[in-house]
Amino acid sequence: MKILLIEDEKTSSEMIKISLEKRGYKVVTVETGKEGLQSFLEENPDIVLLDWRLPDKEGDEVFAEFRNINPTVPVIFITAYGDVEKAVKVLKMGAFHYLTKPIELETLIHVIRQAEEKIKLKEEIERLKDQIQKTYSIKNFVAESERMQKILSLAFKVARSDSTVLIYGESGTGKEMLAKIIHNASHRSNGPFISVNIAALPESLVEAELFGAEKGAYTGAVSSRKGKFEAADGGTIFLDEVGELFPPVQVKLLRVLQEREIQRIGSNRTIKINVRIIAATNRNLEELVAEGKFRKDLFYRLNVIKIELPPLRERKEDIPYLVDLFIKKFSRRDGKLVKGITKNALSYLLKYDYPGNVRELENIIERAIVIGDKNVIDVEDLPVFVLTGDKGNIPDRLPLPERLKEIERKMIKEALERNYFNQRKTAEDLGISESTLRYRMKILGIKNR
Repeated sequence: MKILLIEDEKTSSEMIKISLEKRGYKVVTVETGKEGLQSFLEENPDIVLLDWRLPDKEGDEVFAEFRNINPTVPVIFITAYGDVEKAVKVLKMGAFHYLTKPIELETLIHVIRQAEEKIKLKEEIERLKDQIQKTYSIKNFVAESERMQKILSLAFKVARSDSTVLIYGESGTGKEMLAKIIHNASHRSNGPFISVNIAALPESLVEAELFGAEKGAYTGAVSSRKGKFEAADGGTIFLDEVGELFPPVQVKLLRVLQEREIQRIGSNRTIKINVRIIAATNRNLEELVAEGKFRKDLFYRLNVIKIELPPLRERKEDIPYLVDLFIKKFSRRDGKLVKGITKNALSYLLKYDYPGNVRELENIIERAIVIGDKNVIDVEDLPVFVLTGDKGNIPDRLPLPERLKEIERKMIKEALERNYFNQRKTAEDLGISESTLRYRMKILGIKNR
């Protein structure tokens, strides 16, 4: 592991160099920002230790140049000027850490080892991406933040087994995309990937949809039909919003997990299946178990390997990369030459909280591409709710039932706008069924345009 140390105090520089070399690191030392930039280009260091005050320029100037060359190299600032504002500034710019003099060597070593772990994680992700790129693409799954990289690394490890996976995450966080990555990285990649949105199915059809039915099993069953589990044989079935399963179907799903067999409606014959099950939910299944709405034994069968996808507001480092991805996607689709986004517009996107998560950001960029007439997205292309951060001015003194109605009315209206009044997409965004959405719209007096 090669470390570039940019420090103009020779005594401090020599002490750090000796200490690090004793621990097996290769250390290159320079004293100025200009020399630091040259060494950064020539030596290709793994980690940089950068003093804030240098003879020729400030450390943040040097750091900005490093970021333009290679933004993935962890940079640790070292300075005698312990200033919170400076620390916040460089951390916002993307610095890995910030230490003040006098340096405690054990603390420095600890921070360097943390940086090493981050480097190794990135390398592992890239190695796995390269391995599987020929078979399928994960280029649309943005995982630049450390938290998302750890999730992606876990997904690749999980893919090597046939264990059942339970993915938690708010609506729009990318649960189905992660399930596809696990499937495509597994030995089942040549088999089918069948996705079922439980919340979108009427209660009367869920069982038949999942397990199939024989001719005459119910009114309208004019012929025998396979269910989704049979269709997924040899591959993976993705059960989205599994927390919406009705109790009778929960019993049948438990049997599938225990016996690896299904029974069509109207048949006594069991059918063996070879299916990997990945389930997802935006609800707290443990709370549903405690309330008696979800079987405890089914929960334990599903919760073998748990993956939690964070909401977009908790992984804002990914937003610039997602914006770039969506700009390319919709520019290509609409035949436009939109090359990017202004810093001012991006700053608004970074401040917004995204109740609809990645799906909402995608809709915002799609809208900007459609209505914009320049080669960059600018502030005027963004919706008002992003610019104002308006959460709704609901009077605090309203009686609680009325206040709750106002909050619900506002959430549904915003979701409708985000999804261009497409009720199916809006229901998915809100994590409810389409029939529930229509009912709530009627009760709350919301018109679909």
